[in-house]
Amino acid sequence: MALLDLDGLRCHVQRLAPLDGAPPAATAVLVHGLLTDSLASYYFTLGPVLAAAGVEVVMYDQRGHGRTARPPTGYRLDHFLDDLEALLDRLYLTGPVHLLGNSFGGTVAFGLAQRRPEQVLSILAIESEPATPAWAAKMERLLGWTEAQLAREESLAWVAEQQGAHKARLARAAGRLLAETSLARDLPASRVLSEAGIGAIDCPVLAVYGTESDLAEQADWLEGLLPACRSTLVPGQEHSVLVEAPEVVRELALCWLLENGAGLRGPAAGLRRPLPVSGGAVRVAGGAR
Repeated sequence: MALLDLDGLRCHVQRLAPLDGAPPAATAVLVHGLLTDSLASYYFTLGPVLAAAGVEVVMYDQRGHGRTARPPTGYRLDHFLDDLEALLDRLYLTGPVHLLGNSFGGTVAFGLAQRRPEQVLSILAIESEPATPAWAAKMERLLGWTEAQLAREESLAWVAEQQGAHKARLARAAGRLLAETSLARDLPASRVLSEAGIGAIDCPVLAVYGTESDLAEQADWLEGLLPACRSTLVPGQEHSVLVEAPEVVRELALCWLLENGAGLRGPAAGLRRPLPVSGGAVRVAGGAR
């Protein structure tokens, strides 16, 4: 574990070197989502698998989350982008990296690719979307509703009964984050991207959606905007694809990195199921096809 000072924000970072001790085949920065998410989601699903394949892996808790500091204000999207930029600079990652973003983490990845295109080799966006006016309006509704619900003890008791003690602890922590900070007000007020701004993101993008998620409806729209974007639909999944279907995500990530120039090592080097080369959403059942 490392705690780094990112322009005054104490940030919790985990950095995994390739397990074989050889120079990295690539560098992947894994960006988690909001509220109940943290770098732990990657640590127990994707991070070690990538390190075993020869990838240098950087995971960090975003501001207000996990073991990173929780300032009372400063939660617009640009603040999260500033943090990621500062992290890359602080770790001397001057060359381009692969960004893997889960949920809001993908929104951050799209934002960095628009802001610093020279720093991003590719994006794997899991149940994510760029920041648009529609996204901001949705964030306002969802964060406002979530803040109100998590302030009620009966809601937390329902989570404990229906989803278990671990989910209840995460929900309680999310409620404290919303109660103690300006996140629910700041994020919907973020600067958003125009369609032209989104279309300027020219790095390769793989967008992964659950077939039962409302975000899957944007697959054709995003492919139409981005010059190098494909979509993959994971059957039977809703928003929690990363934690509910980790084997699928692992294989998609490894195939994606291979396709985008990473000389993976170990068992991953023998993968022979490349992702489709044409546009259009592709369904995967047990892995990439």
